[in-house]
Amino acid sequence: MHRAPRLPPFAAVLLAMLCHTGKTTASETVVTTAEESMLETIVVTDTPLVDESFERPYAIDVVDADEFRGSIVGVNASELLSRVPGVIARNRHNYAQDLQISVRGFGSRTAFGVRGVRLIGDGIPASNPDGQGQAALFNLDTVERAEVIRGPFAALEGNHAGGVIRFHSRTGSGPPRLEAQALAGAWGTRRFGLRAEGERGGVGYLFDSSRFETSGFQRHSAARRDTGFAKLDLNPADDLRLTLVANSLTQPYTDDPQGLSYNTWRDQPRTTEAPARDFNTRKRIRHLQGGVRMVHTVGDNELTLNLHGGTRRVVQFQSIPVAPQANPRHAGGVIDLDRRFEGLGLRWSRDMDLGTAFANVSAGVDFERSKDVRRGFENFIGDRIGVRGALRRDESNSVSSLAPYVLASWADGPWTWSGGVRYNQVRFEVRDRYIAAGNPDDSGRLAFSRITSAVGLAYALSPSIQVFASMGTGFETPTLNELSYATPESGFNFALGPSRSRQWEVGLKHRNGANTRFDLVLFSIDTRNEIVVSASAGGRTSHTNAARTRRDGLEFGFATELGAGLSASGAVTLIDARHTRGFESGDNHIDRGNRMPGIAKLTAYGEIAWRPAEGVRVGLEAEHRGRLWVEDRNRARPAPAHTLLHLSANAEQKVGPWTFGQTFRIDNLADRRHVASVIVGAAGERFYEPGPPRSWFAGLRLSHTF
Repeated sequence: MHRAPRLPPFAAVLLAMLCHTGKTTASETVVTTAEESMLETIVVTDTPLVDESFERPYAIDVVDADEFRGSIVGVNASELLSRVPGVIARNRHNYAQDLQISVRGFGSRTAFGVRGVRLIGDGIPASNPDGQGQAALFNLDTVERAEVIRGPFAALEGNHAGGVIRFHSRTGSGPPRLEAQALAGAWGTRRFGLRAEGERGGVGYLFDSSRFETSGFQRHSAARRDTGFAKLDLNPADDLRLTLVANSLTQPYTDDPQGLSYNTWRDQPRTTEAPARDFNTRKRIRHLQGGVRMVHTVGDNELTLNLHGGTRRVVQFQSIPVAPQANPRHAGGVIDLDRRFEGLGLRWSRDMDLGTAFANVSAGVDFERSKDVRRGFENFIGDRIGVRGALRRDESNSVSSLAPYVLASWADGPWTWSGGVRYNQVRFEVRDRYIAAGNPDDSGRLAFSRITSAVGLAYALSPSIQVFASMGTGFETPTLNELSYATPESGFNFALGPSRSRQWEVGLKHRNGANTRFDLVLFSIDTRNEIVVSASAGGRTSHTNAARTRRDGLEFGFATELGAGLSASGAVTLIDARHTRGFESGDNHIDRGNRMPGIAKLTAYGEIAWRPAEGVRVGLEAEHRGRLWVEDRNRARPAPAHTLLHLSANAEQKVGPWTFGQTFRIDNLADRRHVASVIVGAAGERFYEPGPPRSWFAGLRLSHTF
C-alpha cells in the first residue's frame, strides 16, 4: 500500500513556501463604523466591496477571533461560525468528513466537506474550482477574524450560490513572542501547539505548528491532525507590499464511524454500524499549499497580483459491500486521489474623490485550475475485507474556472450604492484510462458558463441606523463527486447541470455607540435545477436536478454591553425551505411543498459573558436547532430538535515578559442526547451522526515576549 510521506508540520510549511506561490488578500482598508465611532470594526479583505460591515448594502458579519480564543478548544471553524446568523456550522465529530457548513441552506446536502459556500483563507481558496471545499484548512491558532458574506453579493465570488467565508490570520508585529499551549479533555482529546510571531527588520512573521488527537466519543472515530502555518509580511518599497503564506494539514490516521440508523442512534449513540467496523473505514490526508500577494500602488490606482498553488493526497477506505463490486462498472471501495491545484488573480482598482461623493471601481480576472489523478480499488482480497484489492478505476479529472469581473461602489451623503458583474466559466474534463469488458470509456468534457450580478442600495436614516436592500443572481455547478455517477450502477453523469438562483434581501443595521449593535435581514431565494440526491446504494450516490426550490427567511444578530462586566450576543435564523414543484428523483416522486432536507426551520445561538476582572472571562452559551428532514420524500424520521448549553472560563496573568493563560470548558452541560448533523439521502437510512454527551476540556498557555 502506498503511503504518503510524513513530514513534520514546520518542514511541510517550509517546503510549501519554497515550492508554491499563491493568492492572498488584496487591499488593506482600515475603517470605522461611521463617523460617530460606532462599534469600531477593522476589515481587511481581498474585494473592494467588503470594506465596512455597517455601511455596505448587503449582509456581512465579522467575528473577532481574538475575543473568543481563550474560550474555545480551537480545532474546528464551527467554534466561531455558530455566532453568525444565517450560517449553520455543524461539527460532525467525524474528522474523516470535515465540518458541515451551510449558509441560508446552501451546502446543507453535502455528505463530506463543504459545497455551495466559498471558503478562503488569507486569500487562498480552500474551495476547489468545482465548489467543493475543506474547512479543516483553517488554522484557528493564527486566525484574527472571520468575515461572512451572505446573500446576493456572495455570487460575485464565483462558482457557488450561498455565501463566502474568509479567514484572515494575524500580521506579525511588535517584539518577538514565543507561545506554547497544551489542552486535554474528554474522549482522549489532546492538543499541543507552538507559535512564534513578531517583527524583525521590517518583516512581520508568524509561524505555528500544532497537533490534535482524539479517541472519539463514538467507537471507531479516532483521529490525528497535524497542522503547520507560516506567514511573512514585508514592504520592499514604499509603493509595494508583499505577503507570503503557506500551510499544511496532515491526517495520518482518521477513522470514519459513518452514520447511524435512527434506532441505533436512539439506543446506542456511541456505537458504530457493522459496515464501518467490518471494513475498517478510514482516511489519510496530506495537504500542502502556499501563496503570494503583491500589491503595487500608483497614485490613486492599486494593482494586485495573487498567486497560489498546492497539492492534496487522500486515501480513503469505504464500506462498500463486496457484491455490488461485481458490476464491471463499479469503481471499487478504496479511493486513491492525488491533486495538484493552482490559481491566479489580477485586479486593478481606483478610488475617486468626486467632491460631495466618493467612488471605487475595480476590474479583474480570476483563474483557478485543479487536476486529480483518481484511482479506485476493490476493498477486499478474497475473504479479507477492508484492504486494498484489484484496480477498478484509473482516470484524470480536470476542473478549471475563468472569471473576469467588474465591481463598483458609490457613496454620497446618506446614500451608498454597490454593484458588480462577473462572468463565470467552469470546465470539466475526464480522461478514463480504465477500460475493460462491460466498463466502457467514460471520457468526456463539460462546460458551464453564466453571468452573475448583484446590486445593493443603503440609506442612513441616522448616524446609527442604516437600511439596505440588495438583489442578484447565483450560479452553482455540480462538483466532480456529484458528476461521478449517473446512477449508483453506471458511469459519469453528463446530464447533471448547474443550479441557478435569484435572491433578494432587505435589512436594517443599528449601531448604538460602542455598546450595542443589531442586524435584521429578510431574504428570499428562488432556485431552479437545485442539485439533489437521486439515489444512494452500494456505496455510491448519484444526483439529479430538482425542478424548483424556494427559501424564505429571517436573520437577526445582536451584541450588547449590559454593564458590570456583563455582555450578551446572539444569532437567530428562521428558514422556510421547500420544493415548490414536484419532480422525479430516481424511482421516487418528490411532492411539491416537501421540506428540503438538512435545513432546520429555526436555529439560534446566544451567549452571556461576564468579565469580573481584567484577563478573566466566564461564558454561558446556548445553541438550539430545529428538527432536520433527512431526505426529499420527507418519509424517514427527522433528526429531532435539541438545545445545548456550554460553559467556558478562561483567565490570563502577566508577569514581566511572561503571560500565563488557563482555559476550562464544558460542552453539552445538561448532557442532552442529540444528532449533531445528518447525511442527506444516506444509503441504508444511516442518516444520523450523533453528538457527544457532556464533555470537558482544560488547557494551559505560556508565552514569553523577548
